[in-house]
Amino acid sequence: MLAKINSIAVIGLSAEKVEVEVDISGGLPAFNIVGLPDKAVEESKERVRSAIKNSGCVFPQRRITVNLAPADLKKAGPAYDLPIAVGMLIASEQIIFDTSKTIIIGELSLNGEIRHTNGVLTMTITARELGFESIIIPSDNSAEASVVNNINIFGLDSLKDLIDYFRGEKDNIKPIEYQEFKEQENLNYEIDFSEIISQEHAKRAMEISASGGHNLLMSGPPGSGKTLLAKALCSILPPLTYEEALEVTKIYSVAGMLSKERALIKERPHRNPHHTTSNVALIGGGSWPRPGEISLSHRGVLFLDELPEFPRSVLEVMRQPTEEGTITISRANGTLTFPAKFILVAAQNPCPCGYLSDPEKSCSCNTSQILRYQKKISGPLLDRIDIHLEVPRVKHEKFSSNSETENSQTIRKRVIEARKIQNERFKNTKTIVNSEMNLSQIKKYCVLNEECKNLLLSASHQLNLSARSYHRILKLSRTIADLDNSEKIKIEHIAEALQYRPRSR
Repeated sequence: MLAKINSIAVIGLSAEKVEVEVDISGGLPAFNIVGLPDKAVEESKERVRSAIKNSGCVFPQRRITVNLAPADLKKAGPAYDLPIAVGMLIASEQIIFDTSKTIIIGELSLNGEIRHTNGVLTMTITARELGFESIIIPSDNSAEASVVNNINIFGLDSLKDLIDYFRGEKDNIKPIEYQEFKEQENLNYEIDFSEIISQEHAKRAMEISASGGHNLLMSGPPGSGKTLLAKALCSILPPLTYEEALEVTKIYSVAGMLSKERALIKERPHRNPHHTTSNVALIGGGSWPRPGEISLSHRGVLFLDELPEFPRSVLEVMRQPTEEGTITISRANGTLTFPAKFILVAAQNPCPCGYLSDPEKSCSCNTSQILRYQKKISGPLLDRIDIHLEVPRVKHEKFSSNSETENSQTIRKRVIEARKIQNERFKNTKTIVNSEMNLSQIKKYCVLNEECKNLLLSASHQLNLSARSYHRILKLSRTIADLDNSEKIKIEHIAEALQYRPRSR
């Protein structure tokens, strides 16, 4: 007997239909799986055997051949356990059910329980796009799948429940209720801007960065508040839209980092990898590529603390993603592209001891040590950072000051208004924020009058700006003008953008 079950393989952040064919024929007992299975799929033989026996069914003692089609697509992970088991039960005529319009996925335990599976959100969206009427998934994945409508989603706990459902012995199994997306307004953040003493200039730079999605580098002595400012940045970013939340949740689902209670990730990601992180962990990769830190921070913040302590080889792989907003990973098994549109926030000390720019504590480093330390970050990488910010030491008198400062909610309202202007500006394009503008958009939306042109031309000669830096100043000026609710870029907007360029090292 032959049975065909529909399943899905996750490839990067996309998915492709896989047909699980199970043939049971005469001959000596054997159990073979073909169709480029990896080790996890090969080991499903023992899981399926025990799960079928412990679910009250009979494991066929005949020649069993399982084919995972298409045969040239590598199959990875334990998600094929459940479709293989269902195919065997249908082929051995222990259950009768039409699965032609149903997708089945799930890992089996030895006692027949259906375990959590990575990438279910992507699989569910693909099943709907392919025109399937229903999908059977582990109950632990019910929350993330419930955000997809127009498809019947069944979350089951065990193979026994599925068998009873197919036999019509269980009427209480109903499709999961669709959870409509609701924007979360009151999110709890670890740090609020009102808790950060002084540093008003840095807070202004953070507001600009959040409004236009601009990369930012902070330099200052130890204890000046660089890390606190970076942690507080997410608190002034606007809430994720439904499309953005879906993108972020798909990444975390594929990476296996989504909790079973969570339907959608509604807060902006904030990733803070240690400086010992490898380039594979940062950009993604592996024998079967998985998303790295830059993809996990998609639509959020990637904070690199102690930037010069990162190996140069790790930092250099950041060039292309910060420019393109994607990362393409090529391996022998294939090429995958992951999204990587994040705000890069980095922090560094001005020298090894940290006190080069401190007026109250003298620096103990010699000139060669300072130059060697500063040259750890290449010019091309610095050129891709829009805002270069000096964060000075907070004066002692400020520690006991009771003066009130703006909280994150107040600043976030201004950021949201600036983002609304950008949403209207780019409504018919893929661009979301000013930092993502291409050359034609810069030419269209960053028109300067003669006074602004002269100032920018003079600054270009004095600062020896590259073409990239020139365009980034225009993008930054456009964001400052949006915060000022100004249709045109004015000379004060250009002047403020220029002050964020780095001076000669």
